[in-house]
Amino acid sequence: MVQPSLRRPLLTLLGSVLVALPVCAQAAEWGSISGRFVYDGDAPTPPKLTVDKDVDVCGKHNLVNEELIVGEDKGIANIVIFVRDRKIDVHPDLKATEPVVLDNLNCRFAPHVVFVQTGQDLLIKNSDPVGHNSNVATLKNPASNTLIPASGETKVTFRSDEAVPAAVTCNIHPWMKGWVVVRDNPYAAVTGEDGSFTIEKLPAGEVELQFWHEKAGYLDSMVINGKKTSVKRGRMDVEVEADGTDLGEMVLDASVFK
Repeated sequence: MVQPSLRRPLLTLLGSVLVALPVCAQAAEWGSISGRFVYDGDAPTPPKLTVDKDVDVCGKHNLVNEELIVGEDKGIANIVIFVRDRKIDVHPDLKATEPVVLDNLNCRFAPHVVFVQTGQDLLIKNSDPVGHNSNVATLKNPASNTLIPASGETKVTFRSDEAVPAAVTCNIHPWMKGWVVVRDNPYAAVTGEDGSFTIEKLPAGEVELQFWHEKAGYLDSMVINGKKTSVKRGRMDVEVEADGTDLGEMVLDASVFK
C-alpha cells in the first residue's frame, strides 16, 4: 500500500512520463517525399536570348530562356514543391544557420530558382566583371532592389513567407530573371535537371504539398504512375511514411506550359 505522503510525488512522476511519451514517439517518426516530374511530348529547345548590354562580357555565354528547361530524359527542371501546412514539427537537424547564395554569374542568376527560409540570410553575389542590379519583387516583404558592383555582394533577410515565388530581375540586363522561394519552414524543394526532387526529414503523417512552375503557374493536372490526377491550385495531400514516400513519375502534358 502506498503511503498518502508518497502518492503526490508518484502521481506527478507518472503524469510527467505519460506526457513525455507521445512527444518522444512523435519526434522519432520522420520520413521523406520524393518524385520526378516528366514532360509528355517532344522536349522543347529553349530559345536563345537577345544580349544587347555588356555584349563583350555577356555575349559569350550563349544564354537561353530558362522558363522551361526539359532534359534529354524529359525531366523538367525548376519545378517548386513546398509544404503548405502552417503548424508543422521541424526536425532539429534542419535548423537554418548558413546563408543561401544567389549569384549573378555569367549574366544569369545561379541557381535559376533558389529556396530560402524566413529569418535566413539570402546572400546575393556578383561574380561577373560587370555590375548587376538584383531586384527581388516580393509581395509581403519590403522590396529589395540593390546595385551590386563586380565582385560585390549584399544580404537580404525575409521576415514573412511568400505565397508564391518572388521574381528577381536585373534592371541593367533585362534578359536576366530568376526566382526566390520564401517559406517559413525547411520543407521545400526545386527539381533538378533530371526533374527529380526530395524533401527530407518530414514528420510522419499527412501534409499538404503545393506544386508551382514559372511558365505553368500552379500545376493542377498531372499523371502519377499512370493515373490522371487533378488538384486545385496545385495542392495535394500526401501521406509521409516513416520509411519514405515515393510519388514516382509525375507526368505533365506539354499543353500545361502553353
